[in-house]
Amino acid sequence: MSTAEQGRAGKPAATIDVDRSDPDQRAWLNEAVRRVQADANRSADTHLLRFPLPEPWGIDLYLKDESTHPTGSLKHRLARSLFLYGLCNGWIRPGKPVIEASSGSTAVSEAYFAKLIGVPFVAVMPRTTSREKTRLIEFHGGQCHLVDEPRTVYEVSARLAAETGGHYMDQFTYAERATDWRGNNNIAESIYQQMRLERYPEPAWIVATAGTGGTSATIARYVRYMQYDTLVCVPDPENSCFFEGWTTGDPDVSSDRGSRIEGIGRPRMEPSFVPGAIDRMMKVPDAATVAAVRALERAIGRRAGGSTGTGLWSALKIVSEMVAAGRTGSVVTLICDPGDRYLDKYYSDAWLEEQGLDIAPYTAAIDSLLATGDWI
Repeated sequence: MSTAEQGRAGKPAATIDVDRSDPDQRAWLNEAVRRVQADANRSADTHLLRFPLPEPWGIDLYLKDESTHPTGSLKHRLARSLFLYGLCNGWIRPGKPVIEASSGSTAVSEAYFAKLIGVPFVAVMPRTTSREKTRLIEFHGGQCHLVDEPRTVYEVSARLAAETGGHYMDQFTYAERATDWRGNNNIAESIYQQMRLERYPEPAWIVATAGTGGTSATIARYVRYMQYDTLVCVPDPENSCFFEGWTTGDPDVSSDRGSRIEGIGRPRMEPSFVPGAIDRMMKVPDAATVAAVRALERAIGRRAGGSTGTGLWSALKIVSEMVAAGRTGSVVTLICDPGDRYLDKYYSDAWLEEQGLDIAPYTAAIDSLLATGDWI
């Protein structure tokens, strides 16, 4: 007798019951989440460094040093959030690989977390990714799947996940939703907590470059949620479409060349990039980026990656505008990862010559600003 017939006959209809609970799977999940959260508990917050500016200006420039995370970059926060998101959604399973499309730093951090919870990890990256990043991924137990065409990393990652029964993490889609932008010790909350005792505790500007767009989305949303007056600027490198997509409102813009500034700049408008939350964008020449990271080393003795230079160049331009307007206040940008990953690129004069990049005019502009307050 069918369920419907039972109901018509006055008998209670059978309850259709499918129980997919798995005590072993839940025990594995609980232990995996515990390990990821314990890593956060062991990791102290990152430092907020000051970039030296002339005292009479009444302007303070800070760099949030994300290179001090256990895996050496801003992407450690993102990887932790993505793993918790994937685990709690039931997407990451014991014994099945996690696969990611990356330009390097996210893959380094995800390899670390994959090893932490005991699952395989495969990074799909452009063949031009720095050798040091490849070494670090393999050091943490990951495998590198290199592609010649950067725009194919998405489809190759999805295909590998389908073939292996693994999970394609897809940072470019999930970065902005995996992180709790309302707080929970995200990067924005950390910045404001560390700024609390500074002379200008509420920054006039926060400058954050975009790879996935997740960091800029988190910061911009948090600023609005907390009702701060801080404005958010996102600098974009050459060969990236974020700036064009933001200025034109066209979500379908694309670039046929990959970014030379690893970690930021994308050939398409990524789902995690949230244009409506951003107040300002700048298109920064790659030569200016390199000039800025070298200026950073001269100023504070620290080498940083290219994305840091893109942000620093834009932050210094904003500082110059404040000087010209007679405004005081603070500006915050990020040290995204360490420069030792790029010794063969941004710190190599041979690489600059090979790429046809002349940093001299941009170095002169920075030197002029710091000496006179004028931006040439």
